[in-house]
Amino acid sequence: MGRPPPWSPPWSPAPAIRLSAGLHALAAAGAVAQPARWPWLLGGVAANHLLLGLTGAWPQTRLLGPNLVRLPAACARRGEIALTFDDGPDPRLTPAVLDLLDAWGAKASFFCIGRRASAHPALIREIAARGHGVENHSHAHAGAFACYTPAALHRDLMRAQTAIGGITGRPPAFFRPPMGVRSPLLDPALNRLGLRQVTWTRRGYDAVCGDAGAVLRRLSRGLAGGDVLLLHDGGGAAARRSRPVVLDVLPALLDRIAAAGLKSVPLHTALA
Repeated sequence: MGRPPPWSPPWSPAPAIRLSAGLHALAAAGAVAQPARWPWLLGGVAANHLLLGLTGAWPQTRLLGPNLVRLPAACARRGEIALTFDDGPDPRLTPAVLDLLDAWGAKASFFCIGRRASAHPALIREIAARGHGVENHSHAHAGAFACYTPAALHRDLMRAQTAIGGITGRPPAFFRPPMGVRSPLLDPALNRLGLRQVTWTRRGYDAVCGDAGAVLRRLSRGLAGGDVLLLHDGGGAAARRSRPVVLDVLPALLDRIAAAGLKSVPLHTALA
């Protein structure tokens, strides 16, 4: 499990990465041709790195590589949306989320943390058995994930692929970076493992906001076919001392999805 699939296309750098590489080459050539200008050239390279870092902090950017923020047009025409859940599995919260989804006949995609999957394999099998997708949300969900070296990125992704794929029998096909923040070095690592990055059309901030009405408004305002919605079944959402707000938001959201004539499907079904 976790090996790169044979159909992975060769990696092609995104335009922003090509531009950055060209800038580095020009700076190196300039430093050789005019050594006295090295402080200015170094400043230009540093500014480039800062810009790349800020770009990676924008979850919906496609400047650093492919990034799915909406389902394809064909899914939108069929009235399909993607409900996605991050940071699980959690033995207290995930089963309740699964029961709510079952009650509305909805299917979702769960972006699971590899080490949590290893700790709760029966719960991962339950998610898959109920017809939902189990995808990669990194192995450790480290705050420094966006600063990892290429080797560390590959190692972390591979550990999550192996953990989840070993439990479900299907290595994840999709990846969501922790907090949605990506590194300029992430795209080749994803390509190597045949993973496709998915972020979201809109998020509810349910992991940090205790106001169910506000979370519901963020998720349902302008709700339409093709949307990718983000909620949480672990992490901050599960750690709240009071009742996790997702349990109050999800029934109302599923009602609105049904009233709009929409259907929630897992990513591996929508993008088959």
